Amino acid sequence: MKNLPIILASDHAGFKLKEEIKLFLQGKGYKIDDMGAHAFAADDDYPYFMTQAALRIAQDSSGYARAIIFGKSGQGEAMVANRFPGVRCAVYYGGSHDILKLSREHNDANILSIGAGFVSQKEAEEAIVQWLDTPFSNEERHERRIGEMNNIE
Repeated sequence: MKNLPIILASDHAGFKLKEEIKLFLQGKGYKIDDMGAHAFAADDDYPYFMTQAALRIAQDSSGYARAIIFGKSGQGEAMVANRFPGVRCAVYYGGSHDILKLSREHNDANILSIGAGFVSQKEAEEAIVQWLDTPFSNEERHERRIGEMNNIE
């Protein structure tokens, strides 16, 4: 779905990788909506930027919007994103791409949080391509579980 924008966000620790990935994705024909940071600031706080990206996903009525967020470990960033209804954020900080595939096939993850302190630009590019290219399985059991997640109060 290259006609839908990919939403990006980062704090200072993920800023350099976000900027590299932005160029990479634009080179592949994706439109990018960058929620910030828009300049490197060593003392910025990730919750603000992650909230902006998560809100865009939570408010998406198409069900096809995707975001990629970046921080040192990706963990805190995912914790912020997953606070919003309808957001399913998976974390990647290197290693097997199986986790990327399962996050899409089984959980229909709509945000990918990348631990910029643990992956190279090339590893991030490969991971993002895998994640964006993997469709949700639409299996009844996975749809049911996502429905259950969406109804947790």
